[in-house]
Amino acid sequence: MIELRGITKRYGTVEAVSNLSFRAPKGQLVGLLGQNGAGKTTTLNILTGYLPPTAGQVLVDGLDMLAQPRECKRRIGYLPERPPLYDEMTVADYLRFCCELKEVQRRDIPRHIDDILNICGLTEERGRLIGHLSKGYRQRVGVAQALCGNPPVLVLDEPTVGLDPRQVVEIRELMRELGKEHTVIFSSHLLPEIQQLCQRVVILHKGKLVREADMSELTDTGNVIRLRVSIAMPERQLVPALKSLPCVRRVKTLPTMDAEVTEALLECDAADKPHGTPQAQLFRLLCGLDAPINMLVQQRDTLEAAFLRLTAGDTIQQEEG
Repeated sequence: MIELRGITKRYGTVEAVSNLSFRAPKGQLVGLLGQNGAGKTTTLNILTGYLPPTAGQVLVDGLDMLAQPRECKRRIGYLPERPPLYDEMTVADYLRFCCELKEVQRRDIPRHIDDILNICGLTEERGRLIGHLSKGYRQRVGVAQALCGNPPVLVLDEPTVGLDPRQVVEIRELMRELGKEHTVIFSSHLLPEIQQLCQRVVILHKGKLVREADMSELTDTGNVIRLRVSIAMPERQLVPALKSLPCVRRVKTLPTMDAEVTEALLECDAADKPHGTPQAQLFRLLCGLDAPINMLVQQRDTLEAAFLRLTAGDTIQQEEG
């Protein structure tokens, strides 16, 4: 586990990070999210020991980064936004160099490199010069160097930036696999990427923490259920009936190609004991109308909606999480 306690970083009179505290539990993928200038990269640099904080404490498996930097850094693999690659070296030679820097036992290095190449899908590229690799494979090499020494914590700064769609999918799948064995902290501007991969999210705004929560908690709609429906009945007949349901707060119709089919988003009260769940009320209504249901899907709040809500306006109040 890795934890930040009251971290502040000042550059002269500018406070890039202010009293920041959060933790990344063992064996989870944690997404670090924020607008440009929110302090994400500064936070990652402090978290990895690359920058010292002005105030506060970084703990890695209970060890203090300032008091025991060597032991802490052994436990962290870091992929900066621009991977520190040497174009004139082959993939295998570069990883050997990284293993030596991480003080891997010399007799263990060949097998360790083979394992990393296999994990990162680089076995067939081991003899190629890094300068001749595509951006996607260069990014894989960047992840591979972070794995040298088998650190329990991986810190990845924008790991999919600049990749084409296929490469993005491949790197995401690699991160998902790594998350099974490591604690992974990564920053990204791609909200769907974080929602897809992470179990936990940390949201920064202007250097301050505004939310730290499990993904399920952050995207929970609370007392509201949102249903998307497609029903074989014209809109003019169906919408008034939908609005008559006790649970329905709001009905928003969606465009369709068939005038005899209505698609709509329903915003409903989650619990209405006298009348049952929104789904039960809807089924009873449509049975009475003899209107077939083509589709019924419950929609959760998106990370994008939660992020925009939490970072709206100039004054952000930290939420309890």
